[in-house]
Amino acid sequence: MAADLLDLVRADSAFDNLRAYFDETLPRPYSGRRFEALAGGGDRPTTRDVITADDLVAVRMLSVTVPAEASVGLLEGELGEQINGLLAQIPTDVELGTARAMCLVADGQAADRAWCLLDEQIGIDYVIAGKVMARKRPHLIPVYDQVVRCLYGEPEKVWLRLHRRLAADRGVLREELALLRARTGIPFAVSLLRVLDVVLWMHHRRPHLRTGSCPGFGSVGLD
Repeated sequence: MAADLLDLVRADSAFDNLRAYFDETLPRPYSGRRFEALAGGGDRPTTRDVITADDLVAVRMLSVTVPAEASVGLLEGELGEQINGLLAQIPTDVELGTARAMCLVADGQAADRAWCLLDEQIGIDYVIAGKVMARKRPHLIPVYDQVVRCLYGEPEKVWLRLHRRLAADRGVLREELALLRARTGIPFAVSLLRVLDVVLWMHHRRPHLRTGSCPGFGSVGLD
């Protein structure tokens, strides 16, 4: 039987792992701790609707790299103009799991179109595309990589399913994530989605098998 997200968020290990991930004093701190905050954040007012070099550096902190040609296109080319135009249609103040979020992450909407456009580029896959989007809209778009995908069992339409899970039971999962963030003392600016991502990633990163049949596959329920 798949574990419930609430149980993982409430576990003592979630507290310990979250604190460790954002601990600036570790001899080798996790580079991803600065993903959202670098240079004031990807959703800061002055550049919220523009892909910048800071965004591409921030994505590298999550162990992926936007290829050179795609980077040029995002910073100086038509690709950037297209993505920037789509970002302008996506508000920065809407959180996944709240009333306004459903229509923003639905198929065919601006966020989905921007993700698809990124995913079509040579050298960019669903992980990189998602991390770029998460950098620009951290409260709405989750970081989603192979480790978390494995835990969930590779579900389709993960944004919509996660939205429904965060909205369920009057938002109790969101409340628990906010409480965990407060208890660990990490910055309030860290989004609830990022808290959840870190909890899941730290939980499964060591036992995750990149090839073959991972014993943790589908071990966390998203519904």
